[in-house]
Amino acid sequence: MKILIGSDHAGYNLKVDIFNYLKEKGYDIEDVGTYSLDSCDYVDYAEKVASGVSAGKAERGILICGTGLGMSIVANKFKSVSAALCTSEYHARKSREHNNSNILVMGGRVTTFEIAKYITDAWFKTPFEGERHNKRLNKLKDIENNNFK
Repeated sequence: MKILIGSDHAGYNLKVDIFNYLKEKGYDIEDVGTYSLDSCDYVDYAEKVASGVSAGKAERGILICGTGLGMSIVANKFKSVSAALCTSEYHARKSREHNNSNILVMGGRVTTFEIAKYITDAWFKTPFEGERHNKRLNKLKDIENNNFK
């Protein structure tokens, strides 16, 4: 599974830690930036990850900014992207089980590395339940198709 990861300056340190953590676990992960603590726009890196997932260049993505809010907003502007801002393992599990999220979003200023590891592990280990949730996701696809022309 190919994974893209990106952050702005506020999420940089957590991104580096999560990137290294997943690399050590054997994940195929590509860092699309930012590569420093210099101030930058979260929109640019959210676009890189979300466009890659939307185009099928990666199956999943991870985005980290200060709170995760900005990255979530940007990523969900892309067709076939379901970006979930997760602040706990529970959110991560439910975003996969019920929503089949394909981009995990976290806040670098509000999430410790220890908590982020638990969130990330839960998100990757949890499968989509399908069945009753497919009806809802099909409604979302209809909305996408009507609005992303």
